Amino acid sequence: MEDNYAHVGEKLLAIREEISVAMKDACRKSGTVELIAVSKLQTEQAILAASLTGQKSFGENYVQEFLAKKELLTDDSLQWHFIGSLQSNKAKYITGKCAFIHSVDSLKLATAINNKAKNLSIVQKVLLQVNVGREGQKAGVLKEELASLTEELMSLENISVCGLMAIPPFGESLDVTRKHFASLREEKERLETLFNVQYQHLSMGMSDDFIEAIKEGATLVRVGTSIFGQRK
Repeated sequence: MEDNYAHVGEKLLAIREEISVAMKDACRKSGTVELIAVSKLQTEQAILAASLTGQKSFGENYVQEFLAKKELLTDDSLQWHFIGSLQSNKAKYITGKCAFIHSVDSLKLATAINNKAKNLSIVQKVLLQVNVGREGQKAGVLKEELASLTEELMSLENISVCGLMAIPPFGESLDVTRKHFASLREEKERLETLFNVQYQHLSMGMSDDFIEAIKEGATLVRVGTSIFGQRK
């Protein structure tokens, strides 16, 4: 591996230590938080460098980039998470190729994923993206629409809703961001009670705020820049 990727392993070790400390502070059990290394706009060599340290979960945002990387990186132990906004007409290209699709926010998109999954005879795991900051330019279902969407998706047999995902507004204080994380956890608990289900995941927290997310119950944290450095 090229020397210019040596920092990746060092950064991963540091991030894992921060996660461990945050879990202890929050009285969380070991193994209840998974680190997703966000590898969008990073090279295949950077991903390989991370994988050599034991990192197996990677997050991608763009369909074509993800498909190209998956074709080149054939290690079956790698687990891919699609975390970017996804158009329904592109859902067929990634369904069945990633462990989780984090960004489902409409019946139309869920139906497209379900139809492709049915053709493949699989069940695709998905998360529902919630627009916790009510930002007009950001994807995600609003809280008041979440229950009705959840109910509609229950009729789709080839997707499995495994939890919720959110990206809080940028530029807010950590205290305000943590309130958004708490709000998402409360929505998860509300849906579990309303529909008598148990969701596995809360996908929340990135490089600048994953510690706060862990303290509010995150099971998946998405960290990119703090591992790989600034994207080109």
